Amino acid sequence: MQRILVTGGAGFIGSNFVHHLVDHTDAVVTVLDKLTYAASTDALEGLPEGRVSLVVGDVADQPLVHELVGRHDAVVHFAAESHNDNSLTEPGPFIQTNIVGTFCLLEAARQHGVRLHHVSTDEVYGDLELDDPQRFTEHTPYNPSSPYSAAKAGSDHLVRAWVRSFGVTATISNCSNNYGPWQHVEKFIPRQITNVLDGDRPKVYGTGTNVRDWIHAADHSAAVWTILERGRIGETYLIGADGEKNNLEVVRLILEQLGRPADDYDLVTDRAGHDLRYAIDSTKLRDELGWTPSYRDFEAGLAATVEWYRDHEAWWRPHKAATEAGYAAKGQA
Repeated sequence: MQRILVTGGAGFIGSNFVHHLVDHTDAVVTVLDKLTYAASTDALEGLPEGRVSLVVGDVADQPLVHELVGRHDAVVHFAAESHNDNSLTEPGPFIQTNIVGTFCLLEAARQHGVRLHHVSTDEVYGDLELDDPQRFTEHTPYNPSSPYSAAKAGSDHLVRAWVRSFGVTATISNCSNNYGPWQHVEKFIPRQITNVLDGDRPKVYGTGTNVRDWIHAADHSAAVWTILERGRIGETYLIGADGEKNNLEVVRLILEQLGRPADDYDLVTDRAGHDLRYAIDSTKLRDELGWTPSYRDFEAGLAATVEWYRDHEAWWRPHKAATEAGYAAKGQA
């Protein structure tokens, strides 16, 4: 797999994966990215031109996708509309990118016989009760609760169908919530960090007791490469780092790391259909393929992320005002 096409490779998780490929493999990488508001060419700056190239285009553009896939040994499919709040306001782009885009890739992989790895989310499983000792596994029934998670669930089902019906050589991973460098300030952790850096009070949905299972994007990248190299075709692997924290715990850690009182936050109206808890059981990935996370200490990973946003204000500052205006328009400021 010396020639790898990475869809959504200028986005948060995709760009971290491109960096992983450059740092840990000899692969030549083509990034296909539509460069929507959540993407950033800055995330690819400084990478060797002989190994990383960018094609600006839509994953749902079938002729373009067929041409690109035919020139590569493998495709890693990160491209997705992924912000839950936006899916509640305007679900159409989520259907187009997440479902139609995946269909286009599958048809191209089918025609050219190219290996495909599809990156998905734990949100396809719905949520767990806060006091439920269970975690999501590869056998958990799908129960999506937002247009975003429903579109990702649909794309997962397409991949499985193309593997079974047409023999496409594909794998799937469902990952827990990512954090780390280059994440857009609309997302939970960077929004709270940048609010505190601006001297504002963080905003927390509902009572703040909703739980997410956090993983650093670098660990997600390593897991995806492990699956691409050694995963069994047709299989699904769950990626998680045992990072369960409720939203208040995360906000209080950010406040503490930036020298603010732990109660210096505001509760705002809860999001419609807000899932209670996500929790990943990644036993299959660890036992079968030997992957383990490097960031086992969430506080250490969060501290590194806080420092990254402190040091990269020039990158996030142009997006901050528009993001907060968007939240204000929804009554969440």
